[in-house]
Amino acid sequence: MPLLGIPPQVLFGQLLLGLINGAFYAMLSLGLAVIFGLLNIINFAHGALYMMGAFVAWLMLEYLGIGYWPALILSPLLVGAFGVLLEKAFLHRIYKLDHLYGLLLTFGMALIIEGLFRNYYGVSGQAYDAVPDLLKGGFNLGFMFLPIYRGWVVVASLIICFGTWFAIERTKLGSYLRAATENPKLVQAFGINVPRMITLTYGFGVALAAMAGVLAAPIYHVSPLMGSDIIIVVFAVVVIGGMGSIVGAVVSGFGLGLIEGMTKVFYPEASNTVIFVVMAIVLLVKPAGLFGKAA
Repeated sequence: MPLLGIPPQVLFGQLLLGLINGAFYAMLSLGLAVIFGLLNIINFAHGALYMMGAFVAWLMLEYLGIGYWPALILSPLLVGAFGVLLEKAFLHRIYKLDHLYGLLLTFGMALIIEGLFRNYYGVSGQAYDAVPDLLKGGFNLGFMFLPIYRGWVVVASLIICFGTWFAIERTKLGSYLRAATENPKLVQAFGINVPRMITLTYGFGVALAAMAGVLAAPIYHVSPLMGSDIIIVVFAVVVIGGMGSIVGAVVSGFGLGLIEGMTKVFYPEASNTVIFVVMAIVLLVKPAGLFGKAA
């Protein structure tokens, strides 16, 4: 029976696609929010590091025979370690400078990383056929078919987002991190190594992007362009939720994914721009974002 004049298979299928996109928006914007909220850096390299996470998983399968579950742990660790090197080599020099310096530096990093992968692997993309048997197949719900892997992506994203929020907002370590952004000298006076904490925080934000890349690899082709295709949308999500807001990043990510999915049902031509329309409306009403704090 059609709902709102739309066959239920089409309607719920697009809602599922929107929820999956929202899961990736939430995870990527969460990493951006962590890095900006705690380090005050606009990390434009985030999309390239998301792509790198997918490529590391693909390379481990192609050359080492390492499957999906180990890659889901190893790839974020390796890319997070690479992020730590970037922070130690470059980013720590610009923390006290204007946001524009961080944006330009990370934008340059993104171009270099993407260029290297394009040079070696082209732009056509690589198939990542490593989904374990446990996550293959799907369930026929009557009104739609639910692929198990896509359901797993949504559940995994929710677990990761909640775990990150809990760690930052409800643990002693999170309180140290938040205090270090407000008064690093006072926190350091209590014997806490603030520079190391900041470095590891950047590495953690990068690892979140890499984990999203591994989750995305079986769904999308692993391509050097996969990061640049999504990063602008993710920045819009972060702005809508409020720069630096953990809750805003997660809620806006899932919510905008669903809005995008519904737009594809009722007015497909606007699906590529609806998020930016929402961003413009939100900024007109609340310039700091839905969950952001006015400066």
